[in-house]
Amino acid sequence: MAFDEDEYLMLSGIQHFQFCKRQWALIHIEQAWEENVRTVEGQNIHQKTDSPFIREKRGSKLIVRAMPIKSNELKLTGICDVVEFVKDKNGVEIYGNEGKYIPYPVEYKRGKPKKNDSDILQLVAQAMCLEEMLLCEVNKGYIFYNEIKRRIEIPITLDEKNKVRKIAAEMQDYYQRRYTPKVKTGPFCNQCSLQNICLPNIIRKRAVSSYIEGKINE
Repeated sequence: MAFDEDEYLMLSGIQHFQFCKRQWALIHIEQAWEENVRTVEGQNIHQKTDSPFIREKRGSKLIVRAMPIKSNELKLTGICDVVEFVKDKNGVEIYGNEGKYIPYPVEYKRGKPKKNDSDILQLVAQAMCLEEMLLCEVNKGYIFYNEIKRRIEIPITLDEKNKVRKIAAEMQDYYQRRYTPKVKTGPFCNQCSLQNICLPNIIRKRAVSSYIEGKINE
């Protein structure tokens, strides 16, 4: 199936998809969203990094903030919080700069490292975009966690790349079919910014549309 670029999905959706496939569908298919403390805090963390096309030179390192990225293979598009281009003879040339560089994506997160791999897979997807765009190998990246005030080095492995490929394909399948799945509810629902829209307490009993229709008719 051929895709136009405007049909590419948001790379950041990988994290939503890994947390809860239903949450991802509500946000990216049904365009539902509710701000809460967590989302506002996350926006504040990104304010510094979301300044398009800002470049900063530090010795042998070139820092680019809010760099747009995409992958024709994954059909994903997004923005890297920060890409650090480190001088390396095995790297690629960067227009306007002498020498060759290898890019390393740096993602900023509000909290602390998660028990699941959603943050890691989002970073891996960013690395895959950079590899495809710049025709180079990206073997690591970094995640900075605001709660612990430090960043963690993440190796980019083939296994994780294959996970990203599988997730991206499943996301595209849901999106093309406009399919919002039902999911098993659990304690994690209390941490979801969309619980008032998702209505997890009644999801196992009846469809959300049926619930809303019933409320309208009351």
